[in-house]
Amino acid sequence: MALGGGSFVTQNKVLPGAYINFVSKPKAMGGLGDRGVVAIPLSLDWGSDDVFLVESADFMTKAKKIFGYSYTDDKLMCLRELFCGAKKVYVYRVNGKGKKATITVGGLTATAKYSGLRGNDISIVVRKNIDDDTAYDVITVIDGNYEDTQTVTTIEELVSNDFVEFSGTGAFQVSAGAKLSGGENGQVNGDKYSDFIGKIEAYDFNVLVYDGDDDVTKKLFVSFGKRMRDEEGVKFVTVLHDYPKADHEGVISVKNETEEGKTHLVYWTGGKEAGANVNESLTNLIYDGELTVKATYSKSEFEKAIGDGEFVFYNDGEDVRVLRDINTFTSFSTDKNSSFSSNRIMRVLDAIGNDVARIFSQYYLGKQSNNKQGRNLFKTELISYHEELMSIGAIEDFTADDVTVSQGKEKTDVDVYLSVMPVDSMEKLYMKVEII
Repeated sequence: MALGGGSFVTQNKVLPGAYINFVSKPKAMGGLGDRGVVAIPLSLDWGSDDVFLVESADFMTKAKKIFGYSYTDDKLMCLRELFCGAKKVYVYRVNGKGKKATITVGGLTATAKYSGLRGNDISIVVRKNIDDDTAYDVITVIDGNYEDTQTVTTIEELVSNDFVEFSGTGAFQVSAGAKLSGGENGQVNGDKYSDFIGKIEAYDFNVLVYDGDDDVTKKLFVSFGKRMRDEEGVKFVTVLHDYPKADHEGVISVKNETEEGKTHLVYWTGGKEAGANVNESLTNLIYDGELTVKATYSKSEFEKAIGDGEFVFYNDGEDVRVLRDINTFTSFSTDKNSSFSSNRIMRVLDAIGNDVARIFSQYYLGKQSNNKQGRNLFKTELISYHEELMSIGAIEDFTADDVTVSQGKEKTDVDVYLSVMPVDSMEKLYMKVEII
């Protein structure tokens, strides 16, 4: 057997033998990114004070653990509306950092896991165990439901659960139900929203939602969205109520109110916008949430709403539908025409912006040489990506000639010129019928 062998970089080996490299055939590494992610600050009676992620399946099965209430509770309407379209939601308790409810029974102290009013609905039952007269059953009760039962002989044996943290020493004192008290929500103010903006910048999401009616806070959210899109290159859409003056393709202003609340439709709209694919439009989509939508407008009012860049719902028999899936951008120009007001088109453009940046960062930045071969690999990647967009009807008439990748000004720079034609949905039918 030859002494030499292994792999090689250059043909400079001394010993006889077989030097073999195995490499994969070059192919596209990236693809379309997932959608369906919302970020929102909410006023809640229970939950973590930090930004936390909730997935749709977890919300359906673990709502009480996460938010303190069962899935069907009125307190969680906002989240049910969001999850009509969203797959994941980043939540921030804008009224967090309040006070935790607590109670002391004998030598045992129970403290709510989180601050907030919901902690005041927790009771602790302490009773003698029927099978072991040296042991006690310690039960955590919420709304009459036993959420946790532990049988122990000493207080030190108790383990904290999803709702309370136990502490203390000494003897147990029997109690039919000692209710926790002193729990308070934190104050909601501008600092809390600024704190949320500072924290959420580190996360990836498709839609940012503000559910309030304060113009100063609306301006904060709009400014943040514009900065991230225009200066940082991070593409997401901001959804809020009654703010058409934003006049920006990254801001959606919901016009309608509901019987249950003035701004509540931002939840459903935000969830649906996040969940919509790049080849889908919400135009004429039936509202399938649980709210009573106020959608009685005249034809001229609808026309004005569209002209003002408002996202508006209309009545269609027993159904409520989205009139047009548009954003607040209305100041059209030769550089940015009316196509930029279409949310479907913006989903395509945002996907291209986010996905190409992700692909470049993961597979090319610092890893490929900036020579003809490296640039051709990147061009092949871009062609493959846009062919995938075309295959699902997001863009049309794309060819390889629509992509140019060249050396930039500096040795490390890569210049890309790309031409795309996004597809929009049918909205207006003009039909001429000849009678014979």
